[in-house]
Amino acid sequence: MKKVLIMFFLMLSICYSQVKVLRDTSFTLNSAYQKVKNDYPSVKLAKINRNVIIKKNIVYYRENKRKLHLDLFLPASKEKKLPCVIIIHGGGWRSGHKEMEWALASNLASKNFVTATIEYRLSTEALYPTSVFDIKNAILFFKQNALKYNIDTNKIILMGQSAGGQLAALAGVTYGIKKFEPNLKKYSTKVCAIIDIDGVLDMTTPSESGKDTIPTKPSAAKMWLGFTYREKPELWIEASPLTYINKNTPPMLFINSSIPRFHAGRDEAIEIMKKYNIYYEVHTLENTPHTFWLFEPWQTEVINITVNFLSKVLQNL
Repeated sequence: MKKVLIMFFLMLSICYSQVKVLRDTSFTLNSAYQKVKNDYPSVKLAKINRNVIIKKNIVYYRENKRKLHLDLFLPASKEKKLPCVIIIHGGGWRSGHKEMEWALASNLASKNFVTATIEYRLSTEALYPTSVFDIKNAILFFKQNALKYNIDTNKIILMGQSAGGQLAALAGVTYGIKKFEPNLKKYSTKVCAIIDIDGVLDMTTPSESGKDTIPTKPSAAKMWLGFTYREKPELWIEASPLTYINKNTPPMLFINSSIPRFHAGRDEAIEIMKKYNIYYEVHTLENTPHTFWLFEPWQTEVINITVNFLSKVLQNL
């Protein structure tokens, strides 16, 4: 465990040594482990799969002097035109790092997917909706570089965890809505599926919108959106993926912990998807902490659920 954590922080220092960005380091692999180990003493951090090709810190987008990076995981297979899963880390829109999802990305890549963990601008650097544009620019990067990385542009998937799940859903369901689309684009930001791991779909639910009762202790959502729900409720509605679920929504996979708070908006979204006959799956892992996907034995289950879901969704594309 100690060796894993030392390697993680060493990688962070290398990755961000050239970027002067204020970072909240409250959510890390170590902090997640410390939080769950007492209630789940047998859990272990999931291990990085070393049987895949890893390419670190590829610049996928530039804005003035700011460069955004991703880490790419390629299966050893030389098969062309593989599906691509873009993974968006959690951390309350404020903390976390792309390196936290290396185990998930590498293990999924071993199942014959191209996967990527992406850096996006957090609320310490830029408020909503900047992170949504960052994710869509990552989609555009892979469509532009599909030949280079053996990617099937019709099979690009967004996957996110916690706040990253909310962002994956929001970016995925807002395709074609002008205020959420990059201005200059040669390719479409449309994705073929969304995988939401414990990310809320309804930001107005009291468990999210009702937190800002003490002005000196703003919620993570307020720090991302810039306003409390009372100050600007329409902004919280606008940032809710549930607002945009419609006949054009791609298939969705919901993988949830046993904590109801993180299911907010899911059932309402499913009712709309049923109306339009959009494929979806729900898997709730019993007796699990919020950060279950980072740990074994749960990450293996997450991988299996994901692969089975994508095998159904991708077979006719």
